[in-house]
Amino acid sequence: MSKFMILYRAPESARDQLANATPEQQQAGAEAWRAWASRVDYAISDLGTPLAHTTHIGPGAASADGICGYSILEAGSAEEIETILTGNPALAMPGGSVEVLEIIPIGDI
Repeated sequence: MSKFMILYRAPESARDQLANATPEQQQAGAEAWRAWASRVDYAISDLGTPLAHTTHIGPGAASADGICGYSILEAGSAEEIETILTGNPALAMPGGSVEVLEIIPIGDI
C-alpha cells in the first residue's frame, strides 16, 4: 500500500467558501464529507482539513493555485485512488478538481 496526498482545488478559497455559505449549505457540505468519508474510511490515513494560503517563502512568485484542502489516502495504486475519490464532495463543486501526489517514503530521519 502507498500513501497519496490529495490536494483539493477550487476556484474559490476555502475561507471564502465557508464565509459565503449559509448555515444550511455548511451543514449539507459537512454531511456530504461525512458520507464520503464513512464510505471510504478503509483508505483514509488523514481526512485533512481546509487550507488557506498564508505566505510565500523563497524565490518565485507566491501562488496558492486554488488549493483549498488536503487528505492523505492509502491505496495500492493511483488508479485505485481515482475509484476511492468517486463521489468526493470536492469533485462535485463547480470547477472542483484534485491533484494526486504519491508520498515517497524515505525511512527514518
